[in-house]
Formats: sequence, structure tokens, C-alpha cells
Amino acid sequence: MTELHSRLRKVLGSLEEYARLGTGITLRPYQLQAANAIIASIQNNAGLSFVLVLPRQSGKDEMIGQLIAYLMRCLSSKDRSIVVVNPTYKPQTINAILRLETCLSRNPLTRGQWRKRSDFMRQVGYCRTSFLSGDGQANVVGATASLLLVINEAQDIAPDIYDKNFAPMCASTNATRLLCGTVWTSSTLLSREMRRARREQEEDGTQRLFLLDADQVALLHKPYGLFVQGEIARLGRQHPVIKTQFFNEEIDAQVGMFPEARQMLMLGTHSPQLEPSPGCLYAFLIDVGGQDEGLRQSQDMQNPGRDYTSLKIVEVDPCSIPEFKRPTYRCVRRLAWLGEKHTHIHAQIKALAQTWNPPHLVIDATGVGEGLFSMLDLSLPGRCIPVRFTQAGKSEIGYQFISIVETGRYREYHPFDSGFQRQLNHCQAEILPGPAHTMRWGVPDGKRDENGQPLHDDDLMTSALTAILDRQEWCLHSETTVIDNLDPLKIDRNF
Repeated sequence: MTELHSRLRKVLGSLEEYARLGTGITLRPYQLQAANAIIASIQNNAGLSFVLVLPRQSGKDEMIGQLIAYLMRCLSSKDRSIVVVNPTYKPQTINAILRLETCLSRNPLTRGQWRKRSDFMRQVGYCRTSFLSGDGQANVVGATASLLLVINEAQDIAPDIYDKNFAPMCASTNATRLLCGTVWTSSTLLSREMRRARREQEEDGTQRLFLLDADQVALLHKPYGLFVQGEIARLGRQHPVIKTQFFNEEIDAQVGMFPEARQMLMLGTHSPQLEPSPGCLYAFLIDVGGQDEGLRQSQDMQNPGRDYTSLKIVEVDPCSIPEFKRPTYRCVRRLAWLGEKHTHIHAQIKALAQTWNPPHLVIDATGVGEGLFSMLDLSLPGRCIPVRFTQAGKSEIGYQFISIVETGRYREYHPFDSGFQRQLNHCQAEILPGPAHTMRWGVPDGKRDENGQPLHDDDLMTSALTAILDRQEWCLHSETTVIDNLDPLKIDRNF
């Protein structure tokens, strides 16, 4: 019995031994450093607030699951409560519940000892953990975190929701708090608490902020480093996802979408061309503007400031960067029509398609674009890809276009078209609050250039439609080749 008690004391004496001997999980030094600081705060009733910022998929959630399971087992004889908050119920809260159940079921010290008290509550003895949604509409009244409050993915929870609904849960016992996630913009809850943690640890010398980037994790786990290198090659080092989720670099909530460095990545060395080159593959990108009724009666437009209908012809090279397994796109020609009837534009695009023979025409079919798409789809069946913009869809196109640019796979001809460059200079991106990280981008409505002329983003939008081309399967076609071979009936079989 003494030996059994000794072994049990050893296992419960530290989270490291509890995870290693109980579940076979070896927690990494950076996980243990943060977890042990949290445990010390709980043991000493210090009521400290910690911030844990780790790159994506580097073990944050595993550490949280093991920590909560350990605390529930150690304090199972006491009436204590832990609250875990995730931005959404589905799938984040459900995944967190399943992860804790796995930790409890794998460890022989809790296997068969834990129970489901309700859909969102798990219990070991008298110690319980409640899982709540950080959605502002969720009903969280009555929950108390007497032991620990965990705010997971804090960058996606509104600061006012945290201050109003969740921070007061710690009041009765001054419970320890843990806010964790990956950085996003400077206005997020996580960013605010990072600044607070830095300030407080400078005052008293107690570490509250635990921050690692992908390079530091890769030193301890080489496969992780290889994965991150692949993501950088796929998206580009300056892509918002790479900067924030792997290297803890905040991005501005509102910022110019195409700074000078990104524009230089878009500038090629090739010249524009009026005709296709033999053996090359081309695609059409079309952003549709409205028709002007004034042109039916005279040469004067009723609304000269309206959007153009823009066509961009890009050469598609499926083999230029084989390690990316995606094509390179080179703009070789651009055309624009201001206020013209869509029937006239249709006829011209149809004629151009007969010359350039594009297998794909990506066209904005939102609103006024539906009519032109329908005409082209009848004339060029099976080749037109409609894009009907929604806020989420345009955000996805914006992020994907950035990745194409950042990996050197989009090139404009040299020199930059002046109108196109003005649109790049004035294009703004705004990251909306929430877990979707929706990006609203474009040239702001009513924007004017230095000469007072209205600015639009029709030319830029045609370029961004390469994001749709990037989802297609590309292959090169060539003439059929007959390879001469030996006649099997004439092969000498004397061997």
C-alpha cells in the first residue's frame, strides 16, 4: 500500500508526470512552463491573469486539456469549478469537450471516474468544468469559475463580451485566468491582454506572458518546422495567416492592401501583346460594369463616373513553379468598356475568345453581370465560370489573391498600367471582428484620384479573379505523337 501511495503521489505531484505516466503524452518545455505557472497561481491563491500565445497547431489545446484533467483529478474531493470559453459552440466548444473527455478516458486515474453532468459540463468527484460559448448571444448567466477561467482563441472574442460576461465569473474567489490564442489585430481581446501582461510582469517580475513563434517550436519539433516551411511556400511569408498564426505579428485592422513591396512582386518583365503566342494557354477575367442609358440617345454619358467593364487576358503557365503545383499568371492584355451595351461587349469578347481560345472565362455575374454572363455562357458553353460576390466570398478571394501575389505567381506586364497602379495604391483592407476573420477590401466608395476623378477597382478586381482560376485543374495539350515500337510478332524469342 505504501508503494502504491508513493507512486500515486509521484504521478499527482506534477502535470508532467501525470501526462507522461497516465496518458503517454510528453508535454514540451514551453507547454509545461506556462502550465506550471498557472498551477502555482492556483495553489497560492494569487489570482494572476496569464496570456499564452503559441503558433497554430503547436500544442496549445493539448496542454489545456491535460491541465484541466490534472486539476480535476487533484481537486476531485473539493467543490471547485473551471470555466472554459471558446468563440463558438460549433465546432470549437464541442471539440474542446471531446478533447477533455479523451484526456480523462486515457488516464487510469480518471478513467471511469468522470461523468457527464450535462451537455456542456464534465465532472470528476466534486470538481467540474463547464464549457461555454463566447458568442454574444449565448446564455452564460450563473456560471462561476472558482478555480480557473480559460478564454480560448481570445482573439475572436469581443473585449466587451469578455468584460461583461466572463471576467466577473472569477470575482468570488479571485480565480486565476488564462487567455490564449494566436495574434490577429491590435484591437482584439488577446492583444489587449498581452499588453496588460507585459506591463504587470515588468512591475513585479512575475512572468504572465508566454509567447513563442513557429521558429522556436521548430527547434523542438522538426516536423513542425517542415510544415511551416511548406505553408510559407504556399501562401508567402507576408500573407496575413502566416504573419499572425505562425509568427505572432499583428496586422492592422485597416490597412492598404497593396504596399509597395507587394506591388513590386506583381510587376513582371514581359511586354503586353495583341495576339496570342503559339502553344500558350490563356484565360479571360471579366469584371462587369453597368450600361449607360445616355449612350442610346447620344454620345454623352449620363454617368461618366460609373465602373468600367474590364477584361484581362492572362497567360497561364502550369509548369513554371512545379513545387507549388499551381500555375503562374501573366497579364498580357487588358481592355475596358465604359457604359457600353452588354450586347456589344459580348460580341467583342466572343470574337476575342475565338482568337485566344481560353478554356476558362471567369466573370463577375453579380447583379448587372448576370446578363453578360448568360450571353457568354450560351456562346461559349462549358467555358464560363460565374462569380457571384458575397461578403464571405469576396473575403476568400482577397486572401487567396494575396497568397498568389506573395508566392510570385501573378505578374503584370511592364511598365505598370497607370490606372491599375492607382487602384492598387488606394485599395484598403479591413479585418472585421469575429472568428471568421472576414476581410472587407477594395477602393472605398467615393474615392477620387489626385485630379478629382472617381476611382474604382474594376481593373484590380479582374486580377483578383485569378483566385478562381487557381481552383481549376490545368494541363497542357499537344498534338498526338505516335511512338514507333517493335512489332511483338517479329521479336526474336531465341533467348
